[in-house]
Amino acid sequence: MNGKILWVNLHLLFWLSLIPFTTAWIGESYTDVLPVLSYGVVLLFCAIAYFILQAQIIKSHGEEFPLRKVVGSDRKGKISIVFYLLGIVTALLHPLVSIAFYAIVAIMWLIPDRRIEQSL
Repeated sequence: MNGKILWVNLHLLFWLSLIPFTTAWIGESYTDVLPVLSYGVVLLFCAIAYFILQAQIIKSHGEEFPLRKVVGSDRKGKISIVFYLLGIVTALLHPLVSIAFYAIVAIMWLIPDRRIEQSL
């Protein structure tokens, strides 16, 4: 644990703290552009902050750190960021399709990652 990891963790916690607000807003008007767009932006920045935190944790450890091997190229994390970007762009055209992109990412993360089990 070092200062950089703590600051990056605070960055992630800030974006996570905005989720209840945007979730309530999208719950009230899920067909409006601005709430769906705001929800997507918050989710995108949460994903980016998580990606940065993960990279900082891996960077602060040596080459033999088990998480480095398990994460690998982090395909799931990169796909999430792409789907959030697609959702944000789609929110301008059709908010319900945008919500579907956000739901796909959530479902994708519900599927357990077998790499952790295999490496332990």
